Amino acid sequence: MRSSVETYDIVSGEMHVVWQTDRLVEAPNWSPDGTHLVINGDGLLYRLPLDGGEPVQIETGFARLCNNDHGISPDGSTIAISDKTEFGKSAIYLLPASGGEPRLVTQNLPSYWHGWSPDGQTLTYCGIRDQVFDIYTIPVEGGEERRLTHGEGRNDGPDWSPDGAWIYFNSSRTGRMQIWRVRPDGSDVERITDSPYGDWFPHPSPDGKHLLVLSYDGDVFDHPRDLNVRLRLMEMDGGNARDLFELFGGQGTMNVPNWSPKADRFAFVRYEAKS
Repeated sequence: MRSSVETYDIVSGEMHVVWQTDRLVEAPNWSPDGTHLVINGDGLLYRLPLDGGEPVQIETGFARLCNNDHGISPDGSTIAISDKTEFGKSAIYLLPASGGEPRLVTQNLPSYWHGWSPDGQTLTYCGIRDQVFDIYTIPVEGGEERRLTHGEGRNDGPDWSPDGAWIYFNSSRTGRMQIWRVRPDGSDVERITDSPYGDWFPHPSPDGKHLLVLSYDGDVFDHPRDLNVRLRLMEMDGGNARDLFELFGGQGTMNVPNWSPKADRFAFVRYEAKS
């Protein structure tokens, strides 16, 4: 398969190819300064310039089995990674955005990072405890995790709203995977989508106007790769949902926060069969 890292302008509908490779790369973050994307591939992280050029590896110390759950802090100083080198299960670490030795945050495993709070002080993630997938938060210094969901189906893919008021996530609690949101204290759980699709990875835009969602066909439960999927845009309460485009992708396309700082574009990965 061929990986094509691209951006999409939500006003003009124009797509731009940033970089293509015969390697498997995934999950682009857009840097807060707007200059580059962070992607993962082969267990490592890379900084991909938006103005052209090849990706540059980010030093991650002993962490050489990074998955596609990574993200840059709001101030651009730190990267959160999810890596299983040390324990054989995914753990969340923080390291300088310029690269460096990871610092462990989560003691309970496995844990898969998905979002930063707007003030950069708290992380949200999916944790699997006794085979139950739930949404958690934890201070960046580590310590005790807070459980926000309690086994109501499978809960995954959390991302913070820019005002800090909500954590959006996907849940199968009603059968088909749909988008929900919850307050950071675990209260006021609300359903956002009621669609015929399997909705995953909700990402609120930095201006608080839009929610971007990856949608599988309704009979697909998990989030596999190499399927025809669609990216959908809607208001923060789920209103006025519309399909932006379809693509061959799924797992790796947009697992993590991927909006530009100006909220006018987002990054994603399309996969293609090599001719």
